[in-house]
Amino acid sequence: MLLERTSMVVTGGNSGIGEAIVLAAATEGASIVIDYINHPDETAHLIAAVEAAGGHATGVHADVSKADDLQKMIQAAVDQYGRLDVLVNNAGIETRASLLETTETEFDRVMSINLKSAFFGTQTAARQFISQGTGGLVINISSVHEDWPMPGNIAYCVSKGGVRMLTRTAGVELGPHDVRVINVAPGAVETPINSTTMADPSEMKALDKAIPLGRMAKASEIADVVIFLASGKAGYLTATTVVIDGGIMQGSVGL
Repeated sequence: MLLERTSMVVTGGNSGIGEAIVLAAATEGASIVIDYINHPDETAHLIAAVEAAGGHATGVHADVSKADDLQKMIQAAVDQYGRLDVLVNNAGIETRASLLETTETEFDRVMSINLKSAFFGTQTAARQFISQGTGGLVINISSVHEDWPMPGNIAYCVSKGGVRMLTRTAGVELGPHDVRVINVAPGAVETPINSTTMADPSEMKALDKAIPLGRMAKASEIADVVIFLASGKAGYLTATTVVIDGGIMQGSVGL
């Protein structure tokens, strides 16, 4: 198994891409801390599914916008599994508001969950990796919108642009400690965050037409890339972004 004896934390791990990562990692032998803020019942069901498949998982209620909670989350992995090997900064939200419409409260919430959590999650994990003396890996679930404007969703785009620069700079700073930082940037994915789009046939038709592969990604396809990166088979990658978007950034001028 690709992730046997690997201890992993996945933020926002009880739904969408996070849930797919947890299930895929468990199948490959990882022991996982599932961070969540809502829906403890869904977390319990996910843990049961992992254990039924022979894996190991535990849930931790932690608000990723708070540095103390991030520390609690990392410590849970150390306490449960003896160490930390991989942190996946997956938690994220959108507001779907333009520059002229975005409120200060909305802006701060998006930045706290999408960018601040990735920054201090990376910091906390890196300190643990260095303390262990083992190196380690941070995978940030970013977005094609780290580089590609999305009018009407500006705070989200700004947060993901920040995650891109965090990944690049942290990867350079932490390289001498054998700590790597990589972005995974999905395009459109079949997850709850895109439920409004998926419920509108006309929007889905336009979206599918804009994607060269003709469809949205499945969350499991994003998870497969994460598993590959965490497996050690991509050990020379750091400070960069792996884009998995069905070609949308090349095939369309924007949505």
